[in-house]
Amino acid sequence: MLLAGIGLPFLGELVALVVTSVLIAYLCYQIRLVPIVGFLLAGVLIGPGVLGLVRNETLIQSTAEIGVILLLFTIGIEFRLDQLRRIWRELLLGGGLQVGLTTLIVLGLALAVGVEVRLALFTGFLVALSSTAIVLSVLSDRQETDTVVGRLAVAMLIFQDLAIVAMVLLVPVLGGEYGSASGTLRALGEALLVVGGVLVLARRIVPGLLERIARTRRHELFLLTVVAICFGTAWVTSLFGVSLALGAFLAGLVVSESAYSEYALSEILPLKALFNAVFFVSVGLLLDVSFVLAQPGLVAGIVLGVLLIKVAATAAAARLLGYPIRVALALGLMLAQIGEFSFVLAQAGRDVGLTPAGMGEAGTQGLLAATVLLMAITPLLIALGRHLNARLLQRDAAAPAASHATTALEDHVVVVGYGPAGQRLVRVLRETGIPFIVIELNPHTVRTARQEGLPILYGDASRRHILEHAAIEQAKVCVVAINDEAATRRIVELARFLNPTLQIIVRTRFLRDVEALQQAGADIVVPEELETSVRIFTQVLQAYFVPEDEIERQVAAIRSGDYRIFRGSIQEAHLMVLQGLDEEGLHTRAVVVREGAPVAGKTLAELNLRQRYGLTVLAVRRGSRTIGSPAGDFRIEPGDRLVLIGLADQFARCAELFRPPRPAPETA
Repeated sequence: MLLAGIGLPFLGELVALVVTSVLIAYLCYQIRLVPIVGFLLAGVLIGPGVLGLVRNETLIQSTAEIGVILLLFTIGIEFRLDQLRRIWRELLLGGGLQVGLTTLIVLGLALAVGVEVRLALFTGFLVALSSTAIVLSVLSDRQETDTVVGRLAVAMLIFQDLAIVAMVLLVPVLGGEYGSASGTLRALGEALLVVGGVLVLARRIVPGLLERIARTRRHELFLLTVVAICFGTAWVTSLFGVSLALGAFLAGLVVSESAYSEYALSEILPLKALFNAVFFVSVGLLLDVSFVLAQPGLVAGIVLGVLLIKVAATAAAARLLGYPIRVALALGLMLAQIGEFSFVLAQAGRDVGLTPAGMGEAGTQGLLAATVLLMAITPLLIALGRHLNARLLQRDAAAPAASHATTALEDHVVVVGYGPAGQRLVRVLRETGIPFIVIELNPHTVRTARQEGLPILYGDASRRHILEHAAIEQAKVCVVAINDEAATRRIVELARFLNPTLQIIVRTRFLRDVEALQQAGADIVVPEELETSVRIFTQVLQAYFVPEDEIERQVAAIRSGDYRIFRGSIQEAHLMVLQGLDEEGLHTRAVVVREGAPVAGKTLAELNLRQRYGLTVLAVRRGSRTIGSPAGDFRIEPGDRLVLIGLADQFARCAELFRPPRPAPETA
């Protein structure tokens, strides 16, 4: 009877919640939409305002609270000081500027319309946070976490995740729960003591406990222990007035210091995925659809206001760090939504009498509606940012050309990007004495490299005057090693136009990008995806004592057969960079004849390259044939690869012969 009277209605609503989540998530997968957006819409659909399948407020609040606890717990486990050292500047300065500027703008606007300071500051906290879950999901799906915009977004989101800890501690203070200033300071002190005490005790107990449990090799026992640590720590801290969310974060932080942190994370992730889905569905459940229909102007105003404020503040933070406007705008649009932790703050604020802008339930519902809408359109905003990034790349490349290069380099290597790949190449170039110059977009990296005496330029290599400042027209080789595929294509096109005899080597992440980069003008494209697979299967074959000549034959078959569009390996790329210098100053270059170039269709005698330019044609590669020392009546065709020898200035003078008469990718 008890089951029939209580269990079944509760179970029915839970089933409706989970089944709807599964169906919506599957639909989102089919249409390539972030599942989190689907969970939000599912919550709205089954909530009291639409179908009314779920009405149990206790169920909604409890599942949402569990989702938040597990979300903070996993973030605590994933928190790695050694990983954050690489992006500490973007994290502290960029994240601090983004949160600070957003909060100050909201604070100023709220004060201007008569909102109390404490309520205005609370509203600023709510708006300053972005959705870590949605943004990281989109970045991971598109594998863009290593791009310039992706790295900045990750750094700022991590700062926000850490800032939520301080904000949660400040909410009771803003709510006036402690009365006087001395009471406020005492409460903060007590909270800090609780946090410190939990960390000290847990660090003494948890590592040893996890080691003992791990020795049992019982999967279910380890999982139960991790869950107990998570919820137990959250509950203990809540007894002392610290939020459950903060307690869960502290528990994750403690587990992250143990040797079993990765295993613990892998065990808890399925639970996190389940309850996170429930959390976002519960957010949709909280939305009052009738309020949105009754107040469309208010909701639209909040959405537009938040969008403008966050784009402006985030873009300003990126610009203050020295990044170009295209990166700043793309980043601003990426972080323009209100985050899931804003719900945690809003709930904590409601408990102490704080509401957005002091508007009571109307303010809460208005902000909730704006949050759901902004989360729902986040993939569109990110796509818009990507489009603006590409358009601004074209506009920047069309900027007036510099009058001349300020460097005295010639026959050198231009290295675009000073990440790990660029640094390894530069080390080789330094050791071999080959002249080079680096172009890098990260101002902090440029400053550090200059202190080490490295010839490096700060700027966007997709802009013509930056390439000309690096003496691209006198360069022999250009190596592009960045993770922004749109910028990479633009750089290749521009470099090829400015110097048709240039050897362009590009590192890309995926095989699917190779053909497009070759069409843009790259001579050699090195896809990390292929090289990684080659290294892996080579090690496997060696483990089975397969002869080296057979391994080499299989490698050659992969590069020439299954991956026909692949034109070179990393080793070939290095050889191209290092070859061709001799004591007399002569250099060899391989130049591809493109459709419409002046040399196409003419014989070597008609061109008279030796008399007019001092260049000698050593060989011509046509398809699979190589013609050595071609005669004067040899007629050049589009697609031929000419191997020339001469001086650097002689190559520069003959550049027009190999440049097709097509519209330039920028103003001439």
